[in-house]
Amino acid sequence: MNSFEFNKIAAAVLIALLAAMLASLLGDALVSPSKLAKDSYVIDISSISTSSDTSEKEKPLTPIGPLLAKADPAEGAKIFKKCLSCHTIGKGEPHKVGPNLWGIVMNKMAHEEDFSYSSAMKSKDGHWDYESLNHFLHKPREFVPGTKMTFIGLPNDQERADVIAFLRQHSDNPAPLP
Repeated sequence: MNSFEFNKIAAAVLIALLAAMLASLLGDALVSPSKLAKDSYVIDISSISTSSDTSEKEKPLTPIGPLLAKADPAEGAKIFKKCLSCHTIGKGEPHKVGPNLWGIVMNKMAHEEDFSYSSAMKSKDGHWDYESLNHFLHKPREFVPGTKMTFIGLPNDQERADVIAFLRQHSDNPAPLP
């Protein structure tokens, strides 16, 4: 391609851009929007509660013991599929983004020595008993503020019980039910 052809193409692009800019300026000059004196739709926000209001109205978490009596580990396995993107469950399987959960029930918190837990999880004392798992699975970031776990939680009580029953089975010596 010679320089004359290149000049014709460049001129055509520049003329197109100049025409678009002039059309925009002409359109702005011919049509000027007018502001309304008052809003067309009035939105009442007085009925919207703030986050501090919702935490005060939140009902206490249902104890997991009675729910575990009728928990279905097979249903828990289905629900646990949400967790498989970050966790492994089989004995000896490698960690993913989250730690392997083999033998988690009644184990100490931050139980995997070779996993890099958040400082919030490392500083959490105690064991993963049934109620701790219930609270953590309900709202992980509320139970361990500062955790790296981004999962929002399981709001359904029976789903949490089913998952805990499923986790309980994955151990060399499953913990007794409460």
